[in-house]
Amino acid sequence: MLPGVLPRKRRFSVLSLQDGKVQRPSSRAFARRFYPQALLAEWNDWHWQLRHRIETVEDLSRIIQLTELEKAALLATEGALPMAVTPYYASLLADGDPGNPIRKCMVPTINERVHGIGEAEDPLDEDKDMPVPGLVHRYPDRVLFLSTDYCSAYCRYCTRSRMVAHGCEEARAVRWERALEYIRKNESIRDVLISGGDPLTMSDESLEWLLSRVTRIPHVEFVRIGTKAPVVLPQRITPALCRMLRKYHPLWMSIHFTHPDELTAECAHACEMLADAGIPLGSQTVLLAGVNDRVETMKKLVHGLLRIRVKPYYLYQCDPIVGSGHFRTPVEKGVEIIRGLRGHTTGYAVPAYVIDAPGGGGKIPVSPDYVLGHDENGIRLTNYKGGTYRYPDALPPCLG
Repeated sequence: MLPGVLPRKRRFSVLSLQDGKVQRPSSRAFARRFYPQALLAEWNDWHWQLRHRIETVEDLSRIIQLTELEKAALLATEGALPMAVTPYYASLLADGDPGNPIRKCMVPTINERVHGIGEAEDPLDEDKDMPVPGLVHRYPDRVLFLSTDYCSAYCRYCTRSRMVAHGCEEARAVRWERALEYIRKNESIRDVLISGGDPLTMSDESLEWLLSRVTRIPHVEFVRIGTKAPVVLPQRITPALCRMLRKYHPLWMSIHFTHPDELTAECAHACEMLADAGIPLGSQTVLLAGVNDRVETMKKLVHGLLRIRVKPYYLYQCDPIVGSGHFRTPVEKGVEIIRGLRGHTTGYAVPAYVIDAPGGGGKIPVSPDYVLGHDENGIRLTNYKGGTYRYPDALPPCLG
């Protein structure tokens, strides 16, 4: 250690394992109780986690006592987004509390069967901006590459619930080639966001195949990966994956975080591995009623994200997918949260609050109005404390 440099404090209570993984004592206790046959090496293997996803009423009932409304929703799955959660992530909802924020996000309720005004299966009209299957070209210089329809865990408010978990992977190679050809022919495209589903559920080999083809297109300047794996499947972030990803810089990663309870030792270790591989990390959080719609909750989340080297990037208003009314807050709630962060904590911790406009309008920023007015003496402003100030706004120069 360099002279004068203090060792980094451990912020979490963890068990350090020989393969370099970390595990919370509570996670280990959960594994011993519900998966007593699983070896430590198996629990920390992302393939094992995917093979043992919890997908049925019977599997979930072993872990938590379901409410009648949850049972009814789980049994009425026809045409709906299926339920799936990794054993690791299930350890975060196993406290028995029906109000557990992770449980609300993962376990269906009968409220999903209520179709509200303005809700739609494709509220953002992504399909109309899809020149070839699996590629959304909405903005002039960037595209969304939907690489897979598979996630390790399915969020109940998923914008793409209409297309994920449909088992269309056999046509993936054909779709990818058509999408790549479209990007090659459109030289205005400089930014490719690889999302899905979750691209980190694919093998290292498949992901590298796609990254290598995208990054060798001359006019593509940088690539992003959209994922929730570090949160729901942190075992996926392996040294081998990080070694592969760092070959394709500039590479950025957007990670979907929801609640401070997700910021476990395992998640922190996964994010720090990615950051050490030179990958800038940003968070994308959906504002959800009864989950993270309090200033105190959001402040705890964004502070925790910065500690694990993730920049809070977007706070999204929940998209009006069918059956999402119980998740959506008034827009003023999001403005209130931004007002409660801006000035009250570091600017690095304040995400941009946006509404992805229904009908394909794209992301529209929404923020508190700090401009009170404008007159011949300049612009009148208010700050986070409610104080008022005047700035001498630029005037045409006086020429003699």
